[in-house]
Amino acid sequence: MSTDTTETLQEEGSGRATAELYAAHKKIYAKAVSGFFTNWRWALVWITQIIFYGLPWLNWNGRSAVLFNLETRRFYLFDMVLYPQDFIFLTALLMIAAYALFLFTAVAGRLWCGYACPQTVYTEIFMWIEKKFEGDRNARMKLDAAPWGADKALRKVGKQSAWLILSLWTGFTFVAYFTPMTKLLTEAGGLDFGPWEWFWIFFYGAATYGFAGFMREQICKYLCPYARFQGAMFDPDTLIITYDEGRGEPRGSRGKKVDYKSAGMGACVDCGLCVQVCPTGIDIRDGQQYECIGCAACIDVCDGVMDKMGYERGLVRYSTLNGMKNQWTKAEQIRHIFRPRVLIYTGILVVVLAALFYGIWSRAPFKVDVLRDRTTLARVVEDGAVENIYRLQIMNATEQKQVYRVRVSGLDHARIIPDETVRIDPTEAEWVTVSVRIPFETVQKESPGVKPLQFDVVRQSDASDSQVTVREKTTFVIPR
Repeated sequence: MSTDTTETLQEEGSGRATAELYAAHKKIYAKAVSGFFTNWRWALVWITQIIFYGLPWLNWNGRSAVLFNLETRRFYLFDMVLYPQDFIFLTALLMIAAYALFLFTAVAGRLWCGYACPQTVYTEIFMWIEKKFEGDRNARMKLDAAPWGADKALRKVGKQSAWLILSLWTGFTFVAYFTPMTKLLTEAGGLDFGPWEWFWIFFYGAATYGFAGFMREQICKYLCPYARFQGAMFDPDTLIITYDEGRGEPRGSRGKKVDYKSAGMGACVDCGLCVQVCPTGIDIRDGQQYECIGCAACIDVCDGVMDKMGYERGLVRYSTLNGMKNQWTKAEQIRHIFRPRVLIYTGILVVVLAALFYGIWSRAPFKVDVLRDRTTLARVVEDGAVENIYRLQIMNATEQKQVYRVRVSGLDHARIIPDETVRIDPTEAEWVTVSVRIPFETVQKESPGVKPLQFDVVRQSDASDSQVTVREKTTFVIPR
């Protein structure tokens, strides 16, 4: 995709001149690399994709283990059944994700981008497919420069077909988090998807195909906001990929048997491999750059060159700006990790995590909402008793049928009519209309106005130790 844009300027007394505002995009042919960090990167590719593609197939209590059913507004996470009223848990998860991102960035730069970001993960997969069809860097460059023929067409069509199949399967898997896999497979047999399922399969598939197949590093450089604001979270003690300029310069090619120190040269042999393996096409030897996603491909390839030359590893390595400037050891760099901003991020993250786990652990297996009847605020019935009418929504957050009894407290001699048990099917919610009455004797003792009242909804069971009570506060109105 070309980003070549020009602005035409009129020069006085001469012709027209053009000034380029943006450099034309040049396709990056990233060279395959192997090594310690590459193995870690591929390990995370496998882990994230096994989770993503595998969870919709995992059966749990007769349904998908993770299912966000928007039609019924029920969200299933293994044994947990969440209602829209549980939105607070999503808020906590978003806070955890944000502060974890801040913490990891302050400590170790763009590790998320380089190892676990979906853009990086799918770009790695698509580049692996590309290599299988078209070969490594030099072979791909030669193939693109060659005229069209049967061999080139076959390789290109094969690659694009594999990309499309993977992209559509990715879109299908994404939809399976919202439509049960069993139902989705039945619909797939006759291509009988609903309109929104068709839309999201193709939309998510097209995004995967376009982002990982074509745009690649342009997403990281131009579209991703994280690449822009990461600089505000970096400081001289942030662990980033660095080039040891003092050791590497002056760079230059030489034979393996040459004593480069005696020749007044640095350890860098100027092979250019660190640029060839970079997925964003930067030269790490030019210093810190916002395009660097921290994938460490340049570290692996440089360490390989150092091994072949018989030099010490680490010319390109994870380090900090202060560490490079002061030539700190690894132990000294680690000591500087625990600085105020890191401790603040860690403290907030621990508090939010603790709150989330406590909220999940203490979460009741059902929920109750109490609403006053809007048509009848309060009324006097037979024998001078006062009655208020309420609507209770009881939400069963389990996958078993449950029995509930509604009680009331807070006012003397208050009683519920009708005093019956309520049976609710698994993961269902039911509205129950009840009236609360207080006798004339209590009315005489109480002054008119709004009085506090409390509903106690008890989940009943054969085992007494499994009874759970949810309390909801409301008010009772005594008319004048």
